[in-house]
Amino acid sequence: QVLLVESGGGSVQPGGSLRLSCAASESLDKRTCMGWFRQAPGKEREAVATFDSDGSSRYANSVNERFTASKDNAKNTLYLQMDSLKPEDTAMYSCAAKWSGLPCRESWSTGDFKYWGQGTQVTVSS
Repeated sequence: QVLLVESGGGSVQPGGSLRLSCAASESLDKRTCMGWFRQAPGKEREAVATFDSDGSSRYANSVNERFTASKDNAKNTLYLQMDSLKPEDTAMYSCAAKWSGLPCRESWSTGDFKYWGQGTQVTVSS
């Protein structure tokens, strides 16, 4: 069983920044596709970003050029740097991972990922 543990959430004013971390119990250096998802109250969980083992990434239009995903293989940790935060970014953010199935570039749905963390809350308000 793969464990994913998120951290770094909190409350921030609009325009502020946060960096989320997702620590994995397994190595992330081969064939790993990682994702960040979020779920706001009353809404479905949506993809925010995916990060492939080759370093390529994909972002939702709503966060493109504001959020940046990165990975530290030595620490088995995925990050999400979130800048210029907006109130509509308020949600529970979860990381996800998989080592098989569809290519990472084709993986964007919750059902495409096998392992999930518990999430970390991000609140953006003035």
